[in-house]
Amino acid sequence: MKIDFKGITAEDLSFKLNRVRLNPEDKLDIKPQFSRQVRRVNGNDKLQFVALSVKIESTEEEPKPFNIFATLVGVFEVEDMKSSAEERSFVIEATKLVYPYLRACVTNLTANAFIAPLNLPVIDGPIFPEDRDNYAFTTDGGAN
Repeated sequence: MKIDFKGITAEDLSFKLNRVRLNPEDKLDIKPQFSRQVRRVNGNDKLQFVALSVKIESTEEEPKPFNIFATLVGVFEVEDMKSSAEERSFVIEATKLVYPYLRACVTNLTANAFIAPLNLPVIDGPIFPEDRDNYAFTTDGGAN
């Protein structure tokens, strides 16, 4: 299988400041929620899009100082994908490639809003539970 990364684009970016009063002793738990969508172009099976989203939303139960929604789309040309296992592998690798861009996007959104920048965690491994079965960990923390 040959994967060619063609580029990345922002599909949706939003930031909303919430007027939430937090006590200094309260610990702020951001709890970002991630989602992913894989799409193909009709008539061109080689062209694939992997959309990775993050949502941070304030609720009455868990107030947060801001709401963020960001979706970035990676564009890939994939050749010689012969099995569902290869397709799964592509989706995992594409997600790993797009995530650092999404992470930087969230940091920039918060910094540009003149608040303390939010840095999402560096993730060395699968973000989504369904990917963990297909991901082998070595003793040095890398993937096979």
